[in-house]
Amino acid sequence: MTTGKTGITYAEAGVDIDAGNALVERIKPAAKRTARPGVMSGLGGFGALFDLKAAGFTDPVLVAATDGVGTKLRIAIDTGVVDGVGIDLVAMCVNDLVCQGAEPLFFLDYFATGKLETDVAARIIEGIATGCERSGCALIGGETAEMPGMYPEGDFDLAGFAVGAMERGGALPGGVAEGDVLLGLASDGVHSNGYSLVRRLVELSGLGWDADSPFGDASLGADLLTPTRLYVKPALAAVRAGGVHALAHITGGGLTENLPRVLPEGCGAEIDLSAWDLPGVFRWMAGVGNVAEAEMLKTFNCGIGMILVCDPDRAAALAENLGASGETVYRIGTVTDRPGVRYRGSLT
Repeated sequence: MTTGKTGITYAEAGVDIDAGNALVERIKPAAKRTARPGVMSGLGGFGALFDLKAAGFTDPVLVAATDGVGTKLRIAIDTGVVDGVGIDLVAMCVNDLVCQGAEPLFFLDYFATGKLETDVAARIIEGIATGCERSGCALIGGETAEMPGMYPEGDFDLAGFAVGAMERGGALPGGVAEGDVLLGLASDGVHSNGYSLVRRLVELSGLGWDADSPFGDASLGADLLTPTRLYVKPALAAVRAGGVHALAHITGGGLTENLPRVLPEGCGAEIDLSAWDLPGVFRWMAGVGNVAEAEMLKTFNCGIGMILVCDPDRAAALAENLGASGETVYRIGTVTDRPGVRYRGSLT
């Protein structure tokens, strides 16, 4: 191979392989904390191995989910508060997995940026590891892509990939019928959907990210970056206790669009909007933008992050058990024999 007169290097082109290697070494302890039965390899290989038999499965069906954090990242980037978006990334994937009846097993992340800032990347991946720990899910691999010219300075993007499993025959939804009870689990705020509208409403308010939050105790930016709640462990415990016919993760599309995804043809739902108090962040946003109730319900979770569709005879016991595990539970409605979601009462 000839040596050019310029002697230009990959680093001079904008990609620092040494920084990438340093990041891998820095995050290995975080990944190790997430180890669970079934993990067969650590970080650094060309692929990651997982043993389903060692994880305790006899006749497993795999379930996969992928997602990102959306434009919530814009707030994290602009404020520098990036520590919670890794939890968001995990939650958006594993909360979907449990809706199929699956136990999350392992997680892989994709982190892309124009120039790798090791400290920022490590803080994000520490958050991913925390989300995995809380979900009983192993962080077994990922990809860090440094791509000069693709992202403005300081910008980055995230994607997550989760794989879970269930024993054959255990898939949800199953057995949903008219009269089933809807139990709503409280959200921890906006979670990770609707942030294009959130940012527009903040712009209309005239407030900066560092302003005192109109609905919380921290800054506006920090309150809006509250991580997505992880429902994995309490939801799986409820499924295993019996009587849960379906789970609906309330993400983009709100209650209006997500609940019908788990209802059989010919069934719908009636939801009592007065069954829970609308959290302050949603009250504030609705007021700032004069956002119609119907728009709120099909954009945001409005305080309900997960819905369990339950056998009426098991609903009270399930609600009690979920409450004992730390969830705030509301009995918000029932399954009906009329398609679509109908509301009674008012959010405010």
